[in-house]
Amino acid sequence: MIVDTFGRPLKSLRLSVTDRCNLRCKYCMPEDTYAWLPRETLLTFEEMTTLTGLFTELGVDKVRLTGGEPLLRRDLPTLIKLLRRNTSLTELALTTNGVLMEAEAEAFYDAGLHRVTVSLDTLKPDRFKALTKRDTLEQVLNGIEAVLRVGFKGLKLDTVVIRGYNDDELVDLIEYGKRVEAEVRFIEYMDVGGATDWSLNQVCSRAEMLDRLGRRYGRIEPVREESSAPAQRFLLPDGTTFGIIPSTTTPFCSTCDRSRLTADGMWYLCLYAKEGIDLRQPLRAGASREEIKTLIRSGWEARRDRGAEERKAFERVGTREAQLIDIDRLRQDPHLEMHARGG
Repeated sequence: MIVDTFGRPLKSLRLSVTDRCNLRCKYCMPEDTYAWLPRETLLTFEEMTTLTGLFTELGVDKVRLTGGEPLLRRDLPTLIKLLRRNTSLTELALTTNGVLMEAEAEAFYDAGLHRVTVSLDTLKPDRFKALTKRDTLEQVLNGIEAVLRVGFKGLKLDTVVIRGYNDDELVDLIEYGKRVEAEVRFIEYMDVGGATDWSLNQVCSRAEMLDRLGRRYGRIEPVREESSAPAQRFLLPDGTTFGIIPSTTTPFCSTCDRSRLTADGMWYLCLYAKEGIDLRQPLRAGASREEIKTLIRSGWEARRDRGAEERKAFERVGTREAQLIDIDRLRQDPHLEMHARGG
């Protein structure tokens, strides 16, 4: 196991398989068009498997497949089967918007995928269309049902909570989660990338969420557990658990063990990082496994990233919103947007 300058281990890898998405969510990629990563630069499944193997030799034991929307990558079950051969992986999960999940769920299950997380920000069709610019909520709900039907356990539903948009649906989403045997995780609206209309007054904080849910359900207890997972988990009086990811108001940089590998092989040590480490170039140039592992090891051991805490600090001088990256710069370097680096 290797650790960075703050003693944080390298344990979890977000592996993006594509930067493309079939939705245009206002908090992630609201523009109609984007500068996409050139197809010839995208890693093959074999290259992804090789790099993942090097990461696991250095301590990574959890991999999450992300995008963009990962289901847009053709033959994804093939990658899942390749990764499952790695006995060092204790968890292989996938995060999806669910639009294409109904047709793919059984193939993913048969390939050996451990767990699925589906993004679900609203249960109201009109709101879903306004948020995503697509009328596909029914497909998402059908995809969730398919995940259950084929036998997946531990389903999670991720909800980005935006004040004035969906913050009145917290109870509805908890109740829906009960019906589909899923744990809902509420995510504070984050100021990543730049092609969004993020502002601090749109953030519904963890404290506000707990207050609203407490008024409906009664006493809410925190779940006591040792975990580096981003979600803080809570228990309702009836035994239902849910999570809150409070990275905007209460950053958890001190326990972050995650890094992100883009679909074209750029390795980012923090969601907020503006520069990454190119692993595709040495891989395709024929570098040895030990040479690439040395590159990964030295990168992590020098890591000083505390991106969410640094963003939080800008609030004291009233310049947090000014830290969003200009749209023209985003078009010049698509790696700077969240959809390219796996969220």
